[in-house]
Amino acid sequence: MALTPVEIRHMQPPRTLLGGYRRDPTDRLFDEIVASFEDVWRERADLADKVEQLEADLVRFRELETLLRATLVSAEQASEQLKGQARREAELILTEAQAQAREIQRRAVVDNERLVTATRRLRVQLKEAAAVLDEAPEETEAAEVEEGEHGERGWLVVPGADAA
Repeated sequence: MALTPVEIRHMQPPRTLLGGYRRDPTDRLFDEIVASFEDVWRERADLADKVEQLEADLVRFRELETLLRATLVSAEQASEQLKGQARREAELILTEAQAQAREIQRRAVVDNERLVTATRRLRVQLKEAAAVLDEAPEETEAAEVEEGEHGERGWLVVPGADAA
């Protein structure tokens, strides 16, 4: 059973038949016990206050921990969402770039085919023109060059054309 300092102070030890105990030294001993016990009692009260304060701090820190955990989970979810969104945007950009590349390639193939066709047509026309020139009468083949007084070449004369 715990005694308070007040209980110890009011305690009266039993006396013996032969006169009991010596009062002054025993009272001084009780006073020391009371003082010591008061110190212990005060320290106990201070520690109880400190425990109460620490328990309140613990509750506050647990609430803060819960809040921080929720914030961390929220941040992780936001991070994952942003990563997913960035991945989707990158895939979209890549898909669009591939579509543009295919369109550019398709246009290049069409342009190439058009140029090849035009080149073939021009070659055919060139061969036809060369054949026409090869079949032309011999009148057009001779072009006479008159020599001038000093042995220089003169005007080109085409037969059948009027000389002016």
